[in-house]
Parts: sequence; C-alpha cells; structure tokens
Amino acid sequence: MDPTILLILVQDGVVNGAIYALLALSLVLVFAVTRVVFIPQGEFVAFGALTYAALDAGQVPGSVWLLCALGVAACLSSLWSARLTLRPRGVVRLVATTLLLPLAVLLLTYRLAPLHPGVLVEALLALLIVTPMAPCLYQVAFRPLAQASVLVLLIAAVGVHLALVGLGLVFFGPEGSRATGFSDAMLSVGPLTVPGQSLWIVGLTLALIGGLYGFFGYTLYGKALRATAVNRLGARLVGIGTAQSGEIAFALAGVIGALSGVLIVPLTTIYYDTGFLIGLKGFTAAIIGGLASYPAAALAALGVGVLESFSSFWASAFKEVIVFTAIIPVLLLRSLRGGDAEDE
Repeated sequence: MDPTILLILVQDGVVNGAIYALLALSLVLVFAVTRVVFIPQGEFVAFGALTYAALDAGQVPGSVWLLCALGVAACLSSLWSARLTLRPRGVVRLVATTLLLPLAVLLLTYRLAPLHPGVLVEALLALLIVTPMAPCLYQVAFRPLAQASVLVLLIAAVGVHLALVGLGLVFFGPEGSRATGFSDAMLSVGPLTVPGQSLWIVGLTLALIGGLYGFFGYTLYGKALRATAVNRLGARLVGIGTAQSGEIAFALAGVIGALSGVLIVPLTTIYYDTGFLIGLKGFTAAIIGGLASYPAAALAALGVGVLESFSSFWASAFKEVIVFTAIIPVLLLRSLRGGDAEDE
C-alpha cells in the first residue's frame, strides 16, 4: 500500500467516523437520560436524508404527514396519561408542541417545496420536519414505560425500529435517493482531493460536538440532563422534570440523526432501510465507549470509521463483519475486568 492510498483510506475513515461519532453521542445521551437503547436512531438518519432529497427534487416529502400523525398520537397519549393532573397551561403547551407545530411545518413545506429555495433552506426544513418526530415517539412509546427495566425498553425500541422501517417504505418507497451537496468544491491537499461536502461533514460534526459541550456545561437544561443521567430519582427529588429531560434528550437525538442523513445523502444513495446499518455502526462505537463517556464514544467512532475504510480496501466482502467483530474483544475485556472486580 503506497502512502497516497493510505491517506485516501484515512480520509474516508475520518469522514465516515464523523457521522458515526454524531450517532454514538446521541445514543449515549439517550441511554444516559432515559435508559433507552435508541435503536431507531438509524431511521432518523434515513428519514432526514430522504426528506432532504425529496425537497431537493421539489416534492413534498411523505415524512411531513408522518410528523402530523405522530403529533396527534403524542397529544392523545399525553392527555390520557396526565388526565388526573393536567392543568390548562399544560394543555396549551401540549397542543402547541404536538398539533400546532406539525401543522405549521406542513403548511410551510407545501409553501416552500415547489420553489426550490436552495440547499441550506431545504436542509433546515428537513431538520424541522424530522426532529420533532423523536420527542413525539418518546411520548407515545417510551414515556409510559419510563419505570420499566432496560430489557423492556430495549424490546420497545426494537418494535419502534421495525415500525419506522415499514413506515419509511410506505412514505418514501423502495427506490434510493441522492441530493445536491452543500458544496461542489474540490480542495487539493498534496496527493489528496478533498470534496467540499466532506469538509462540511467534519466541520459541522466538530461544531455540533462543541455546541453539545457548551449546552451540557453552561445551560440550565443541559445541567438538568446531566443530573438526570447521574441520578434519576435524585433529580426528581430536587424538582427536575425527568419526563421533560427525556423529551429534550430525544429531540437532540432526532436533530443529530436528521442532520447526519442530510450530510451523507449527497455522497451515497440512501434507501428507506439504509439507516439501520449506519445506526448500528454508531451503536458499536457507543458500546466500545461504554455507553457512558462522550469523548470515548467519539474516539471509538473515528476508529470504527477508519477500520471500515481499511476493511473495504483489503476485504470489501467482509467489511461489515470486521467492523462488528471489533466489539467482541471490548466486551470480553470488560467482562474479565468485571469478574476481577467482583473477586476483589
């Protein structure tokens, strides 16, 4: 292998690893706050990508109707669960977030989609369509099970994943889609040619990681999420709404997943079920990071991206097997460490 090929493989690995890092961070966040292994994270990648591709083609994406349906379901579910304690102010807030917001997004989409407003506006509109689905899913599928075991929550997550895959086929069809990138520039760095879209991916990933660091370190909501992650019961005792923390965590996961899809759809063809494999690689990085450490998850994601890149060069037929097998020695090592700790 000559140095040029080595650099190209590392470049591809870093770009892919940046996407996996975003997904790994969102998975760690959701698990820490709600104890939900958010398997449907990959579907938000696919929905974000296909929604953006539909808008780029001047079409109204079917996902906007899915958002409205999930909003109605979330409103009814929340009204029923809080029927004995709900106050008028809470009803107004619930209706605004679950009914009026999806309706406003629907009208805005029908107004802007045929006009081809440009890639940045289309990307923001795709985020606006897909992101609110996550907190709606939390209210419908996971909030009623907040006190259940991790295994029950995992089974619910698998069920939500399967339902979203089926809905993706209904709303987007079996055909794959690609879209216009944020930039068609090509930057030459020595022997490398770096596409502008790759720079957008790495740059937005770093910006989002920095934004999350500031959010968790310096904002009241971020500190509330950290408190909920450390001790859910203790957070409730000091007045932190753990249900609202779950909604915020899912909303952040939704925007991260949708943004990841918007970033990668110009580089590769995305199908309705593509997100599962992408999300699974992010999940692999999160597991290697221990589902607890954000920096460890991000570094593991870069390692997964580079490993995938080199595997596709040396043994492309087995690259998925190689990537997912990397998790086995990590689990074995942690199992042995856990056994040593118990013996002591």
